[in-house]
Amino acid sequence: MAAENAAAGQGPTAGEYILHHLTFFQNQHPKNVVDFSVFNFDSLFWGALLGAVSCFFMWKAARKATSGVPGRFQAAVEILVEMVDAQAKGIVHNATSRKFVAPLALVVFVWIFMMNAMDLLPVDLLPWVWQHIYGAAGHEPEHAYMRVVPTADLSMTMGLSIGVLLVCLFYNVKVKGPGGWAHELVTAPFGTSKNPILAVIMGVLNLAMQIIEFIAKTVSHGMRLFGNMYAGELIFLLIALMGGAFSLTGTGIALAIGHIIAGTAWAIFHILIITLQAFVFMMLALVYVGQAHDAH
Repeated sequence: MAAENAAAGQGPTAGEYILHHLTFFQNQHPKNVVDFSVFNFDSLFWGALLGAVSCFFMWKAARKATSGVPGRFQAAVEILVEMVDAQAKGIVHNATSRKFVAPLALVVFVWIFMMNAMDLLPVDLLPWVWQHIYGAAGHEPEHAYMRVVPTADLSMTMGLSIGVLLVCLFYNVKVKGPGGWAHELVTAPFGTSKNPILAVIMGVLNLAMQIIEFIAKTVSHGMRLFGNMYAGELIFLLIALMGGAFSLTGTGIALAIGHIIAGTAWAIFHILIITLQAFVFMMLALVYVGQAHDAH
């Protein structure tokens, strides 16, 4: 229908506009709800690029660090590092583990913040650029899909949460040993019994509860970040439609004014959201890793 409207010289409807912006640039359409053969190239590209940019700025700050009076950039990075280190010390009490966990938490916070911050760019800016690049390559411009907020992609946020799960499993084995962790899996949280039959029943029940706990924490960890960023992206699209309606009709100056006011207000408020969501994801990662060090 979008192609028909374009051929007729008409712009897309509100539904077509939103649907176009919420469609990923993929290698193929998913055949099922979960299809591991599908790759969202836009999420992978922007996620990798922002990860490299984040590491570059952190490396640059460390390289130019001085013992004298720090500049603004160095001071900001030092405040951030001290904040993350203080949180890591309060949650992960193993000093040896913190040598890896604290830098990991810092990278997680900065990387997710950078990915979230892509939501502050005008919603049509980068898709418009990609549409011209895609069209210049001989493709149909209306099929140029580009989503620039990686954390609004469930596959990205779930990938991050699964990465945290793998770190937790690693520390469960490292700290408690394979035997100690295996014993914990079948004895916590309900304990065991001296009766052999009851001990087997309790072991199966404990193991099931442990598996459910790991799955629930991982799914909620990724879904929380995805839900907040997806909702934020959708609101920006709805605000953009206000300006689009004014430009199409040429009437209703209130729409143009409302577009500017609502867009500015939501962008300012969204700065808090993108920072808070990065902080929450980092804190939950630290909590889960800290739990992996605790014996039941």
